[in-house]
Amino acid sequence: MPDSMEGGCQCGAIRYRVNGTPKATIACHCTQCQKQSGSAFGMSMIVLRESFELLSGELERFSRPADSGSVVECAFCPGCGTRIYHQPAKLTETLNVKPGTLDDTAWLKPALQVWVKHKQPWVALPEGARCFEENPG
Repeated sequence: MPDSMEGGCQCGAIRYRVNGTPKATIACHCTQCQKQSGSAFGMSMIVLRESFELLSGELERFSRPADSGSVVECAFCPGCGTRIYHQPAKLTETLNVKPGTLDDTAWLKPALQVWVKHKQPWVALPEGARCFEENPG
């Protein structure tokens, strides 16, 4: 896992850097992540807020309810709509960066699988994966 990584949106207007090692990489099967990703699950890379640096562009934001009932603030590119990160209201010291927006994704491997009670039936979880019916946090 790299100590510093860069990424951006699909149209190139947003560029960012994350300094330091992520706290965790998670595959989330909640219904909101399924909608956001347009797929069976979404991924989040939890980083310290202070380690995230916006290099170019301006992010737009909106708030939405999470499956847990908490509020999540979502940051995205206003040009192409790519989600860059989201932040649960109760976790102000971290950001959940969308790791698919990184320039190098070859090292990604989720350490946790959360909200598996909403997992699509055709998704096979990796053998030995740490799985939680809901969000353990």
